[in-house]
Amino acid sequence: MHTTQHPILFCGAGPGDPELITVKGQRALAAADLVLYAGSLVPEAVLSWAPAAAQRVSSADLDLERIMDILAEAYEAGRKVVRLHTGDPSLYGAIQEQMAALRARSIPYHVIPGVTAAFAAAAALGIEYTIPEVTQTLILTRMAGRTPVPAKESLAALARHNASLVIYLSMGLVAEAAAVLAEAYGAEAPCAIACRVSHPEEKILTTRIGDLARTARENGIDRLAVIMVGPALQDPAALGMVRSRLYDKEFVHGYRG
Repeated sequence: MHTTQHPILFCGAGPGDPELITVKGQRALAAADLVLYAGSLVPEAVLSWAPAAAQRVSSADLDLERIMDILAEAYEAGRKVVRLHTGDPSLYGAIQEQMAALRARSIPYHVIPGVTAAFAAAAALGIEYTIPEVTQTLILTRMAGRTPVPAKESLAALARHNASLVIYLSMGLVAEAAAVLAEAYGAEAPCAIACRVSHPEEKILTTRIGDLARTARENGIDRLAVIMVGPALQDPAALGMVRSRLYDKEFVHGYRG
């Protein structure tokens, strides 16, 4: 008898809070026979959306070849598989190589997006990254460490834009990052560290760039955090009343004459 086969579902788990997974992601987990999850990052609470009978396998200690073997074996057996990544899988999720390997084996897949830490951090701080006439650009990047960064995307090159900027995967290089940011934004410019944002142990620390490295050190934060800088972090009083044109009664558009 022919076995019904199901596409592999890459799914963003969100930043940590199990309720910040998408409805589509929750439904995928609820129907899963196997959840292959990023065990060093995805909290156990997110796995609670999967059935008790579903097999749960952490990929924390697996290499790419073993991951692909697990996915292929489950697909051939007709099992419903969710490959669960933290945040949004398109951002530092290493899914490109996994998708390429699935294509090479003629195994179909779909991607379900998720909420990334930068957006959960903005929500926690109550800020908008894109403020009319102040900044309209958000840059998501990382420092070059064991994983290199193209020279044209160096932090120094990106910071020159003075846009809203969120740095991932770089707390081990926070002193170096702070020195670069101080050159572009100034040592007195506001910044924030969002550690384990949306988790029960969340820490959101606001400081200035000149104190960024010390703040991280004094609070014992060396991983699982993003660094936020840019005009959006200024005191609202310093920004003044900046209004968008979208809700300006004098601004005519297709839905308001």
